[in-house]
Amino acid sequence: MSKITMTTPIVEMDGDEMTRILWKWIKDELILPFVDLKSDYYDLGLENRNATNDKVTVDSANATKKYKVAVKCATITPNAARMDEYNLKEMWKSPNGTIRAILDGTVFRAPIIVKGVDPYVKTWKKPITIARHAYGDVYKASEMKIPGAGKAELVYTDCNGNESRELIHDFKGAGIVQGMHNLCGSIESFARSCFNFALDTKQDLWFATKDTISKKYDHTFKDIFAEIYEKEYKAKFEEAGIEYFYTLIDDAVARVIRSEGGYIWACKNYDGDVMSDMVATAFGSLSMMTSVLVSPEGNYEYEAAHGTVQRHYYKYLKGEKTSTNPIATIFAWSGALRKRGEFDNNKELMEFADKLEKASIMTIESGLMTGDLALLSTLPDKQTLNSEDFIKAIRKNLETL
Repeated sequence: MSKITMTTPIVEMDGDEMTRILWKWIKDELILPFVDLKSDYYDLGLENRNATNDKVTVDSANATKKYKVAVKCATITPNAARMDEYNLKEMWKSPNGTIRAILDGTVFRAPIIVKGVDPYVKTWKKPITIARHAYGDVYKASEMKIPGAGKAELVYTDCNGNESRELIHDFKGAGIVQGMHNLCGSIESFARSCFNFALDTKQDLWFATKDTISKKYDHTFKDIFAEIYEKEYKAKFEEAGIEYFYTLIDDAVARVIRSEGGYIWACKNYDGDVMSDMVATAFGSLSMMTSVLVSPEGNYEYEAAHGTVQRHYYKYLKGEKTSTNPIATIFAWSGALRKRGEFDNNKELMEFADKLEKASIMTIESGLMTGDLALLSTLPDKQTLNSEDFIKAIRKNLETL
């Protein structure tokens, strides 16, 4: 069988630990036998980020602007323990945070639904899509440890040298302080991405912050969403028969738990990080969540919504077989290949992406699955496979489609 040809590369961002191992197995078993893959490769493993002073991360984001489609493996955001483990020059920032700051846009995350894996929240009947702002908040924050008594202030100096100050806290002893920022232009892009996605998918859009407490930062988000909705989208939403509404984040959580799903929940960057993990876990598994960053310019970066699966990686290094779920990473590849096919009018590539996803779901619903799903599945006959055998089982089904 001849391989499917590609005319334009996708940007390939390799990653860390167990997901890096899965990355190679997925390529070897599910991509390269079927597709003449063209990719612009960047090694975002922590060792290479350290060796390049994190320039490789910036280069990969700029390449995404060039080629418009990227697929990314999960990566480590180092903490103090990782500094020692990898002998790092410094505590490099989140690769995802760096990439999202360069590309801007919105991260849309939705669960992958399979028969036999029922949501923990029994009222949920339809997928809940998290729309996560991809810029600012704690991911671009500046932090400082306060050694002792003293005054901490926010200081803004305009282009003419005029200063505005606001007291943060008059410290009587040691403490910590953090400064976050955001950009009105980025918030506007976030709002339009959410409104457009809601119209495209014919789903209601919810947006939630904590503007009653954060009367300037969060309230700015609320105001920008409201203004854009009234001026640009209200009539379109009414015509489509869908709804946009704003509520407080704590009220949104209560509404979500009582709902049946089937809507988009827009969140600020950190809120979206936390809530997407909650939604993914409640639907079954963090490894069953799609994630795509969509920029205002129409650039797409597909990734898994989970981390590098450190615990399984240490077992792998000891020679042990692990049952790590690769589905979200597989769907990152299928999403990127489908979008590449759409941009290049490559019908074969789009059809292959559909078949890859279908084969993955077929495998699980036939009773063959990884350990995380086996613990959740209500299927009467199920078999737990290690990661390699599970990927090979998907390949067998893929070859029949």
